[in-house]
Amino acid sequence: MAQTDKLKVVLCWHMHQPHYRDGKDGQYRLPWVYLHAIKDYTDMVAHLEACPEARVVVNFAPVLLEQLDDYVRQLDGWLEQGKSMQDGMLNLLAGVQAIPRGLDARLKLLQDCQRGHHPTMIAPHAEFQGLLEACQPFLYHSTMAGRGLAYLGDQFFHDLLVWYHLAWMGVSVYQSDVRVSELMNKARGFDEDDRRMLVEVIRDAMQGIIPRYRALYESGQIELSTTPYGHPIVPLLLDFDSMGDALPNAPRPEHAAYPGGADRARWHMDKGLHVFAEHFGKRPSGIWLSEGAVSDAAVKLLDEYDIQWTATGQAVWHNSCRFSGMDAVSSCNRALYRPAVLENGQCKVFFRDDGLSDLIGFQYKSWHADDAARDFCQHMTNIANFLGHKVKNHVVTVILDGENAWEYYPNNAHYFLTAFYKALSRHPRVEMTTFSDALQQGAEPLPINRLAAGSWVYGSFSTWIGEKDKNRGWDSAA
Repeated sequence: MAQTDKLKVVLCWHMHQPHYRDGKDGQYRLPWVYLHAIKDYTDMVAHLEACPEARVVVNFAPVLLEQLDDYVRQLDGWLEQGKSMQDGMLNLLAGVQAIPRGLDARLKLLQDCQRGHHPTMIAPHAEFQGLLEACQPFLYHSTMAGRGLAYLGDQFFHDLLVWYHLAWMGVSVYQSDVRVSELMNKARGFDEDDRRMLVEVIRDAMQGIIPRYRALYESGQIELSTTPYGHPIVPLLLDFDSMGDALPNAPRPEHAAYPGGADRARWHMDKGLHVFAEHFGKRPSGIWLSEGAVSDAAVKLLDEYDIQWTATGQAVWHNSCRFSGMDAVSSCNRALYRPAVLENGQCKVFFRDDGLSDLIGFQYKSWHADDAARDFCQHMTNIANFLGHKVKNHVVTVILDGENAWEYYPNNAHYFLTAFYKALSRHPRVEMTTFSDALQQGAEPLPINRLAAGSWVYGSFSTWIGEKDKNRGWDSAA
């Protein structure tokens, strides 16, 4: 079978964390940026480096890129100049901030150090599990908490903090960095030097993330894309009435439109593209509109920026089929695997296969890695058979968050992703590719006269508008 006759498959990993700081320069209230950085962003790029045949799209939200930079600056500031960081957990780990004495603060620290999926992140580490078991009575019995927490020494909390961060460490980090294995082997009694070394590991891991993805981008193995800067729901900025495609009977805000919405949408586009180019050297060809939220007007806005592709959810495709009069089931099903293009438009819209994406996001976590990889490949074979001699004109699109699913897999999905990339890249009837390359290599756009407005969340904008309280928020902003 010729390369052009293979079924094109695009895996798109969406990397996004919201702005967790108080204001522009305040304290980080939640640690998810740096925790997902050392666990997921490191492991995801390591899997791609280990399997050069695997080709994917990675979408980086601009606010995440800025926060990654900021954490590296702050970690450098403490390691090199002793400056306090603006993240409470890191300050406690480093010793910048003393272990709290108050009961409430100690209880909060105990609770914070349990944030992670217990079966896959805590239970595998006997020392970490033991520390948490020792303090469980204090979490649920107020009388015992008052007595017990007073007797827990600083060393207990230092050990707990070290193990919490070790549990969040990516498999690729502790496999490649001897400092991590040294700490794990020591197990307890971590001193100031140990904790400093762990902060250095965190800094080094985070420092390498953007350069490593950029290297794969420049080599052509992966495609990178981005999102409008502040995660706006662009169709709603452009037109409140766009909610009506999926929610025709839902109440609208009292105001007809968001004042200056088109200008705000362009600001978010300009800012997001600028941040991306600063980090990766050039503008992207594709944009993942926040939450996959699309509409005719939103896609026409992308045309203004010469954006070649965007993507959204399967429910949007289903509604678009209905609006465009594609009633035949077979024809409509095949259309899922063709990018759509509006009449007189340029930007192509790819549609997520929800079933395949959700297999990775929710189902395969309990499967043996090899069985999961084989099952996914069988789905690819079935789709290729269904498409027949026109397979080369179609693209299967799989999109999901690149950080949130893996903690529910054994070993941060190390076994699964290793088997998955290996099997998919070697499948005789599959070509792993990117959205831009798929368009250049024969993916045939399907002209449509109407794109249903909606998002990858239920195919609608119901998360953000269409109920009394949500509408009030828009009206107050207007």
